[in-house]
Amino acid sequence: MATTVKTRSVTAHVPVDLAERVDELADRLDRSRNWIVKQALSAWLDQEEERSRLTREALADVDAGRVIDHQAVQAWAESLSTESPLPVPR
Repeated sequence: MATTVKTRSVTAHVPVDLAERVDELADRLDRSRNWIVKQALSAWLDQEEERSRLTREALADVDAGRVIDHQAVQAWAESLSTESPLPVPR
């Protein structure tokens, strides 16, 4: 038995050049504009959710004192172009 997924229209005004790029991609992939926009929106939402998760994780590390001293990172970065680079700071 097939399952139907509820959908809802979302309208957005986009610059003409962006809409034309969507049209070109849809033609090239032989897909609908709707499919292209759903794929792009889904990927962007996933990316933003991951960015938010990583930010919260990083802030928790800072709150817990799990940080690396800036000078240690700077010294390590500067050593990368030398004969004997420093180990990665921990």
